[in-house]
Amino acid sequence: MGESRLSDGVVTLSPLCLDDLDAHLAGEDDQLVRWLNGGPSTRAGTEAYIRKCMQQWSTNGPLRAFGIHVAVQADLVGTMDVRFGIEDLAEDQVSLAYGLYPQWRGRGLATRAVHLACGFAAAQGATQAVIRVEPENAASVAVAQRSGFRYVTQIQDPDGTQFKCYVRDLSAG
Repeated sequence: MGESRLSDGVVTLSPLCLDDLDAHLAGEDDQLVRWLNGGPSTRAGTEAYIRKCMQQWSTNGPLRAFGIHVAVQADLVGTMDVRFGIEDLAEDQVSLAYGLYPQWRGRGLATRAVHLACGFAAAQGATQAVIRVEPENAASVAVAQRSGFRYVTQIQDPDGTQFKCYVRDLSAG
């Protein structure tokens, strides 16, 4: 997993691991619950999720969950999910989902993390990244736009939730 550590000198992405558990639980707020997690996290549930993520890394599975760290302090500031093989996406497309803890928002860190994740996805063979975001989530819409994604359509999940879809072409170089 060491070669999966990515950095731009400010932000570092590294595979999510059990060392991230306490910081992740401490960082969760209402916005992460609403926009990303789908409900409040429990210690047992989060530990099981992180173990699943670690298993996905070790078996080269479709989910690659990263912890987002600030290079100087190495603090966990959020998470980045890179998902390959999503049913309603093309084979060469990858889905990105991200969230930052409250005290780290508004500093451009999510945009940096998205750029790093796009580079990772391209190196894995993806040619396009997709970000799906609820229209009311203005901060995530702004991250997608600042990261070079373009709006392509709005979709509705079976539960009725609306999502704006943004895409970005990737290059391996």
